[in-house]
Amino acid sequence: MKKKKIIIVGGGFAGIQLARNLDKTLFDVLLIDKINHHQFQPLFYQVATSQIEPSNISFPFRHIFKNEKNVQIRLAEVINIDAVNNKINTTIGDFDYDYLVIAIGCKTNFFGNNDICQHSFTLKTTYDAIKIRNHILQTFENIISAKGDERESLLNLVIVGAGPTGVELAGAFAEIKKNILPKDYPRIDFTKFTITLVEGTKNTLNNMSDQAKITSRKYLGQMGVKILDETFVTGYDGNVLKLNNGDEINAKTVIWAAGVIGNTLHGLSENSLTFGNRLKVNRINKVVSTKNIFAIGDIAYMETPKYPKGHPQLANVAVNQGKNLAKNFKRISQGKTPLDYEYKDLGAMATVGKNKAVVDLPFMTFKGYFAWLLWMFLHLMLILSTRNKLLIFINWAWVYITKDSSLRLILTQNSTVCDAKK
Repeated sequence: MKKKKIIIVGGGFAGIQLARNLDKTLFDVLLIDKINHHQFQPLFYQVATSQIEPSNISFPFRHIFKNEKNVQIRLAEVINIDAVNNKINTTIGDFDYDYLVIAIGCKTNFFGNNDICQHSFTLKTTYDAIKIRNHILQTFENIISAKGDERESLLNLVIVGAGPTGVELAGAFAEIKKNILPKDYPRIDFTKFTITLVEGTKNTLNNMSDQAKITSRKYLGQMGVKILDETFVTGYDGNVLKLNNGDEINAKTVIWAAGVIGNTLHGLSENSLTFGNRLKVNRINKVVSTKNIFAIGDIAYMETPKYPKGHPQLANVAVNQGKNLAKNFKRISQGKTPLDYEYKDLGAMATVGKNKAVVDLPFMTFKGYFAWLLWMFLHLMLILSTRNKLLIFINWAWVYITKDSSLRLILTQNSTVCDAKK
């Protein structure tokens, strides 16, 4: 029997799990992505705050699938889906498919404010994390010689959005402010370095339990983070952040972590789209109004009895949708009934700093040191390679003992001056 050809667009948690679990005897796989590596997003904030190396959480696709003869990799961007002819158009040519799987995830949502988009930092890719790291370190180099108002704006760091990303970033910056940066910059008065967390709701970690909300806010307060709740950003020009209450903050560093919106692909019917640019799928992740196009992960919107408003956009959902779809492709090829997907809620967690974390499990909620240990253990287990698990564990242990790291490199491109004289 001739193998069916499956094209997977996107190598995030969902796409990787699908490709790894598909039956090699039944399917040939083409994985297409704009970048050449899988990114472990939960630890981006540690790259941004100089705690771990980018290479520890970034995994080249060709290395992941080096022993998978049925998987091909193409570095390209999909321009259009030709559903009538079972074809996609990309920046490197056209490709036919028997099944198309869209796993393109989400991007930062600026809610239509182009000025904020242009001047703030985001944290959705490894490259974003490196940009923030470079900027923060360069900022402190600039503070040494800055005067007056410029110095004040350099000493203000604002994070917008108090979900897990915002909370973890704020906590990590508070820790390096206390333990690491003063050693590198002894002439800077770090009591004037202000970390502000802006949140539109009443709480930090608004989607977690009441204990998690209260505890995370308490931890951040103890660490010196200033929290502005029920506050919205209305504009930012790279120097002044404007708030809906009329206040302004002079800041050279604004990190936007206030929401996501689905990435888009041309060629699908408007009927398949729902709010947040997500694709409406049925219980086996097939996109509505299509015959052989599927969507998994953050981009997929599936209504179920347990989740009538769609599943949460979490790594565990993406991973399990990828695994379930792999099983269903095999069942479909064998003439069997596909299995409906449903997410089993395993809980949520966030870390605020050393020995400070909150964990919500289905049967209990806890905080503090043991929550922090559980957070570290589970994130280590999700890392793809044993080598990287070991490297991150050693690095975490070193930072825990010494309260220091040696990763504070400013990696920028120097302009090249060519001397044509002979």
